[in-house]
Amino acid sequence: MSAHTLPLPVRERLFQGVAIPAHPLALTARRRFDERRQRALTRYYLASGAGGLAVGVHTTQFEIREPSVGLYEPVLALAAETMDAAEAGTTLVRVAGIAGPTAQAVQEAEIAAGLGYHLGLVSLAAFAGASDAAMVAHLRAVAEVMPVFGFYLQPSVGGRALSYAFWRQAAEIENLVAIKLAPFNRYASLDVARAVVDAGRADSLALYTGNDDNILLDLLTTYRFGPGPGQSIPIRGGLLGQWAVWTQRAVEDFQRIRRLRADGLPLSAEWMTRAQQWVDVNAVVFDVAHGFRGCITGIHEILRRQGLLEGIWTLNPEEGLSPGQAEAIDRIYRTYPELNDDAFIQSHLDAWLR
Repeated sequence: MSAHTLPLPVRERLFQGVAIPAHPLALTARRRFDERRQRALTRYYLASGAGGLAVGVHTTQFEIREPSVGLYEPVLALAAETMDAAEAGTTLVRVAGIAGPTAQAVQEAEIAAGLGYHLGLVSLAAFAGASDAAMVAHLRAVAEVMPVFGFYLQPSVGGRALSYAFWRQAAEIENLVAIKLAPFNRYASLDVARAVVDAGRADSLALYTGNDDNILLDLLTTYRFGPGPGQSIPIRGGLLGQWAVWTQRAVEDFQRIRRLRADGLPLSAEWMTRAQQWVDVNAVVFDVAHGFRGCITGIHEILRRQGLLEGIWTLNPEEGLSPGQAEAIDRIYRTYPELNDDAFIQSHLDAWLR
């Protein structure tokens, strides 16, 4: 089994830095796959300027993998087909979520690679209590099938603590080409960046923020561990659940930051304020007040209000908005009207739903 390598245009785009929303799952009131609205969501993200999509990840709901549901391949296939139709003249970075123990993960990687996905975002949630060596071996197995997007997922939603020593070993995997930093922890994010630099991979392994609680500050950050060459590594882009909503505005902020950094211009205090505003928005959408219980449904509720989703249904009938979450969403709409993209969506919704 030979590894799929990352095509050069995709590698260049990945290292230039792109905005990658984590794709939700559209369902009908009967909790069946709503292909029409799923396709509309994909069109929305691409029209908003996203440089790629992550499909089959936490935001897409891990339950799509259950045999009784059987949606992993159909969901990835529909997104790939929709990206194919939109990609003319543009290189999109296609990321597939990969989960479970090694046999399952390898099978999912084979499916994703066969559908034209470029990278597998590998969750280590199935390895609670496993040794570093076991997790590195798992990543190597997936990397034999397709390039790997490493994933430091916060423990609050199923991740586990991952040490500097683990990331230092993982960085030795040649086909590990990117890492999503999502521990929601500055110390843990620093461990990953230092491990990549110490492995001599600063120029060949792209760091992306998944810290939805620190998006703009991460995008403004270059880690530096010494004065010599190869001792610095930037956060190049983001792969974020928060970017599943109000995407056009988020991409605008991302592009402005990229231009400022490329031009070497001083960054004003305005960005510190903007960063705080997005943290407030994320706290509501991700339902921090209730331990992230309403994270997926919070995303769905905004998409429902905008007309992209018909309802907030998930594959788990026990999931819903937490007490007070709807009122909190009302508040962020009132407080930060400049951050929503409702008008943009309304002007294109009919075409996306065709």
